[in-house]
Amino acid sequence: MAGARVKNNLPRFTTEVQVKAARGMTQALILGASEASVLTPIDTSNLINSQYRHVEVQGDAVRGQLGYTADYAAAVHDPSNPQTFRRATAQKEFLKEGMERAEPNIRAVLVGSIKT
Repeated sequence: MAGARVKNNLPRFTTEVQVKAARGMTQALILGASEASVLTPIDTSNLINSQYRHVEVQGDAVRGQLGYTADYAAAVHDPSNPQTFRRATAQKEFLKEGMERAEPNIRAVLVGSIKT
């Protein structure tokens, strides 16, 4: 009898876990984005305003993407391209560094979001 209930509720359970995981991924991207925005160089605010996040569920996988749509974002991010920034907190590899700084919080959010 219990086996039938498990089989009948498995698709609903899977869907609920995917929804929770997608919410957790969104929260994780927000944490990483906020850390990255502090490190992002600001000239005309075009770069900081071009930041985006995207969460996608593909089968059993939940994928998150964080980036910048400004054409020059890759050049500013590249450490081999020397530049000086007016903003005191700005630095090269701002997206990577922001995600690394937020990693402990991101892990906690992701684990907490899918806890059953």
